[in-house]
Amino acid sequence: MFTDQNIAFIGSGIMGEAMIRGLIVRNILPAGQIYAADPMPDRLADLHERYGIYVTGNNAEAAEAAQIIVLSTKPQNLAEVMPGIRGHLRRQDLLLSILAGTPIRKLSDGVAHAAVVRAMPNTPAQIGQGMTVWTATPEVTEMQRNQAQAILGALGMELFVNDEGYLDMATALSGTGPAYIFMFMEALIDAGVHLGFSRRVSEQLVFQTMRGSLEYAAQSGKHVAELRNQVTSPGGTTAAALYHLEKGGLRTVLSRGIWAAYQRSVELGQGEKVKGPA
Repeated sequence: MFTDQNIAFIGSGIMGEAMIRGLIVRNILPAGQIYAADPMPDRLADLHERYGIYVTGNNAEAAEAAQIIVLSTKPQNLAEVMPGIRGHLRRQDLLLSILAGTPIRKLSDGVAHAAVVRAMPNTPAQIGQGMTVWTATPEVTEMQRNQAQAILGALGMELFVNDEGYLDMATALSGTGPAYIFMFMEALIDAGVHLGFSRRVSEQLVFQTMRGSLEYAAQSGKHVAELRNQVTSPGGTTAAALYHLEKGGLRTVLSRGIWAAYQRSVELGQGEKVKGPA
């Protein structure tokens, strides 16, 4: 699938490195076919030493050397990055972007290229447990779709959608989702400390409870509401706790937060001025 095909990462931060590591560890692409471009020499030296890939401080040079170009820079740097690679992508090349809140039209117009894949990964991709939602323009060939699927699969699970609008939804649910989970975990840990556990013990209890509940839910094949009912005895401790969580509006607050994240993603994609929270 990647015979005589090089891949170049324009921007080699946390997510870029996660993709590089995934490609190499999963034997999808050898180090000799991977290029990384970054303005920081120390970062490039570290990547070369760690993975044995080619590195350069010149974005155009990286784009010229590859048939698949991954935009993995910070979204706020896109305006200065696009002119540097514009004109260096051949018609048969593939542009794959993991930039949050950046629509395909802006990418395509910015680099004058039609074959574009836009993807929304999340931070667990750093350990190969990510969830990535992606879409592609009609100009992306079947082979290029397969290549994009393999590249994004190196981050964990991937899901293709036909409508780019789903990317903003994915940003709010799975892209931002880890932050909701971490906040919930933090609240549980703090509650455990309040009860009298040491922070270390409270963290251990919460981490394993979250990990076990997730795996149990994924393997059971049952609706999560049914699983919740299994541990909620009438008049019991779980029922008492859930009563207060519902009374406090947990579901409503969470839903509103996700909706706010979705609206913010849409605003960013449309280039609108982002207002602070009310």
